[in-house]
Amino acid sequence: MIYDEMNKTIATERLLLRLFEKSDAETVAKLCNNYNIYKNTLTLPYPYTTDCAVSWIEHHMDNFNADKSYEFAICDREKGTLYGAIALSNNQRYDNGEIAYWIGEEFWGHGYATEASNAILDFAFDVKQYHKVYARHFASNPASGRVIQKIGMIQEGVLIDHVKKEGRYEDLIYYGIVENIGVTKG
Repeated sequence: MIYDEMNKTIATERLLLRLFEKSDAETVAKLCNNYNIYKNTLTLPYPYTTDCAVSWIEHHMDNFNADKSYEFAICDREKGTLYGAIALSNNQRYDNGEIAYWIGEEFWGHGYATEASNAILDFAFDVKQYHKVYARHFASNPASGRVIQKIGMIQEGVLIDHVKKEGRYEDLIYYGIVENIGVTKG
């Protein structure tokens, strides 16, 4: 992971994590206006319009500069193709934050979520000096759980029927990792 503080980018072997731009709104809307993305995310609206994307993107720079959260576009390092998004919240009081991500369905199965999550984990510990990072996923989305496990997070608990999505209660499975506990990432 190579963090460029001036440009607010993170480079990995295949990916460039960069701030979203307003010009990304149409692509974000195209990727997010997908029922399979919606059903696996906690707060993403559906249908998802370009206006939704513009409204979401317009707060990213302020959040980043205020150290509230860090939202990055997950892009191909060479071609620039936008694959999805990854975010890291910042709970400054407790030196921790949550990783959240989505990948456009046409790009599932290529390891982009895992590669981006590894980079964000390094960013959290090495650049932002977090003590702990956590993530959660719906029990109905085990693929997201595999991503979380591959980056070395350990399951900490299950909150039974914790949220309601489409009239159904969903369990949330929580994972976490503490800096320097010696867990090997996959």
